[in-house]
Amino acid sequence: MEPHRAAVILQDACYKHQYIRSKDLSQIVERPERIRAVKVGLAAALSRLESPKSSSSSSDDQDLVAALDRLKIGTVSPEAPVKVIRTAASLDILHDPAVKFIHGDVNGDVHAPRLKKLAEESWNKIANGESEIPQGLSQGDLYLCPESILAMEGALGAVCEAVDTVMACNDGISRAFAVIRPPGHHCGEDTPEGFCFVNNVAVAAAHGQLLSPHLKHSISRVVIFDIDLHHGNGTQSIVWQINEESYRKTLESEGGAPNVKPGPRIYYGSIHDVLSYPCEDGKPHLVQAASVSLHGSHGQYIENVHLQTYESEAHFFDELYAKKYRTVFDKAQEFLDSTGGPGDDVLFFISCGMDACEHEYESMSRHNRKVPTAFYHRFTRDACAMADRYSRGRLVTVLEGGYSDLALISGAMAHVLGLTAIDVDEEWWSLDNLQALEKLTKKRRGGKQSLGAPWIERAGAILSTIDDGFTKWSSPVVPMKLRDRPSRRNSPAATPQKGKAPPPKQEVEEDPRVEEEEDNESPPLQSKKLPKVILRLGPDPSS
Repeated sequence: MEPHRAAVILQDACYKHQYIRSKDLSQIVERPERIRAVKVGLAAALSRLESPKSSSSSSDDQDLVAALDRLKIGTVSPEAPVKVIRTAASLDILHDPAVKFIHGDVNGDVHAPRLKKLAEESWNKIANGESEIPQGLSQGDLYLCPESILAMEGALGAVCEAVDTVMACNDGISRAFAVIRPPGHHCGEDTPEGFCFVNNVAVAAAHGQLLSPHLKHSISRVVIFDIDLHHGNGTQSIVWQINEESYRKTLESEGGAPNVKPGPRIYYGSIHDVLSYPCEDGKPHLVQAASVSLHGSHGQYIENVHLQTYESEAHFFDELYAKKYRTVFDKAQEFLDSTGGPGDDVLFFISCGMDACEHEYESMSRHNRKVPTAFYHRFTRDACAMADRYSRGRLVTVLEGGYSDLALISGAMAHVLGLTAIDVDEEWWSLDNLQALEKLTKKRRGGKQSLGAPWIERAGAILSTIDDGFTKWSSPVVPMKLRDRPSRRNSPAATPQKGKAPPPKQEVEEDPRVEEEEDNESPPLQSKKLPKVILRLGPDPSS
């Protein structure tokens, strides 16, 4: 059988979501530069795919340098096992049927219009000394700017283009990685939180469903693997609601009700740290949700596995991965076998967070529940193998978390290589190589500088062809007389600290890991289907 090809879909509109509440970005980890770090990992993977054995021989290195000097280009061969697609696709957040299916409300569409209004008003709110995020929603892990909606619509367009690409299987592409932000797996039906405003994977799954009103593809069974460090509470909540409705239709049909169409069925399997957000405060309902294991009963197919510390890579893969973490695959197989086995109605997703990576900020992964970089290659290969058996190889992966450059570069490199059938050398993502690659995220000054091995130089050339979309916003500065300026002492527009509302007259908190006080009021934007939770990060990782 011909090897599967993969596509990586880039949407530069995702750069547009930026923090403008102040010029102090020291506590902002969900930042536009995350996309560039992923592109560095992608460029590294593409470079290694061109010459996977080049690092073993100095003569080979010299031949590669000579070839590059002759070519003087950074383009990737059209026959490469990974195709880079730069898309301008966008979904109308107010009118797209898939968005309405996931983020609509029984009382009418509320969530998307509210987001759009908040983004449009953000500049003026901040200029007037107010926060653009209303009371009742977390000030610490949510922010908006006027172009945030364009970023969200671009992200949704990219993930849905990924679905269309693998369903059509053009050029033999059956796997696609959508490099997008802001992330989505913490957002429920109408509950933005944890950096997330819309649920990208859930909307993509709805985009592919046959039985929804917006007929697009013949998908009625969906498998979602979530490997972010944090539990995807928003995705699980949405999956639960969809399965609950489908189960109700099944019972009605079995009871003799006429003309009842079966609903879609979704499996959600997550590997995460139950000590981290959204469970860090130990609230029972959040910890319980992040620990659910339910298969078939009440029409639900959900498996949650908790990360543990590992002593070595051998311990990780031989003990934890083989005997514990692979449970998400075993339960997915049970789900598919019990609902009809392999078929054209099956589609796989990976919510691919990279914040569990060994190279993530210590402040993000304070409980030491990490995974080695090789996990992102091994898990991806195993997910692809399952997709080969059950869905003709069709699999869509979507960027979720991952915040340090090293975590994103290494995770993306290993993940993209895992989407191919190419044998790899894990030395490719050694710390020395990653640190050399990290230099690609910095602008070069003083002319051309050597980055080391030829394949890293080649990665730099490839990067130059896929990264030119980042334009930085400035914070709104409104000229006014000194006596007219609002006091920063009481201004919510001061720099937010992760996991709490903006502090009074304090630009950088030494230790922001303090608990947000509960709001006793009932503001109109208070979450209703998912409780308000708090993302608590540690000190600035650069300090």
